[in-house]
Amino acid sequence: MCASRANIEQQNQDALIISFAEFANQSPTGLNPVPTSDHDLTLVIPAYNEELRLPKTLTDAAAYLDQWGIDYRVIVVDDGSKDNTAKLAAGYGERFTTIRQPNGGKGSAVQNGMLAATGRVVAFTDADLPYDLAALKAAYEIVSKGEADAVFGSRDMDDSASLVERQFLRTLASQVFRGIVTFLVSREIRDTQCGLKIFSRSAARAIFSRSTIKGFAFDAEAVFLAHRLNLRLRKVPVTLINEYASTISLSRNAIPMLMDVVRVRWRAIKGQYKTQADDSAGSTEKPRAAA
Repeated sequence: MCASRANIEQQNQDALIISFAEFANQSPTGLNPVPTSDHDLTLVIPAYNEELRLPKTLTDAAAYLDQWGIDYRVIVVDDGSKDNTAKLAAGYGERFTTIRQPNGGKGSAVQNGMLAATGRVVAFTDADLPYDLAALKAAYEIVSKGEADAVFGSRDMDDSASLVERQFLRTLASQVFRGIVTFLVSREIRDTQCGLKIFSRSAARAIFSRSTIKGFAFDAEAVFLAHRLNLRLRKVPVTLINEYASTISLSRNAIPMLMDVVRVRWRAIKGQYKTQADDSAGSTEKPRAAA
């Protein structure tokens, strides 16, 4: 009987681990016909070899979202991890799902998760849950009330705060990258790399069905596309509550990230971004505000 129960539990866990291929077909956006949104918020968390940090993230996210009282789902996108990352979400109940994909980069993981999400509002954050989720709630309220199509967490606003001390070199690199992004991508959204972004579902699909960058600079492209699609954009201040060892290596990733940002501008100059209203970015299904 114990063996039978173990088999049933394993089958239940396996049912919550799915492949992104199950969502895809040959449609222009790579998706099956869009199902109706069936809950308020989907939170997407990309993860690569995160078996040590992810349990606390999922526990903290579940506690906050449960207390909030919102109808939510959490999608962990396992980017080809070599550890047990893909199995962790199954232990948190039916609201939590894992999508497994071959290793393709953080941008690829976020893209697949955002396109698979079925919440009326869709958000993503990092696997170490670096920001106080009060910013997520504030952004959700803005989108759910129809005041914006996309809301970006920002570390450079007057009300932003940090409860941890950032490494000097990382802070310096962020400032340099931010300056380049301001020149090439957006003067309005300068902190493109803040790992908390919130969208109406239709805006998320419009952006991420067009995104091309699979690495760490995907955020900058998402902001650029949001401008190109004439979406209504807002920012919210964030509070940095932890900064564990980042998966970004300054020596290994800095130059490729800068080159990816340059490529965004080059693709735009060559007209390679299809941003006509072939699928509307303005939501026809208004998100519901939380009770």
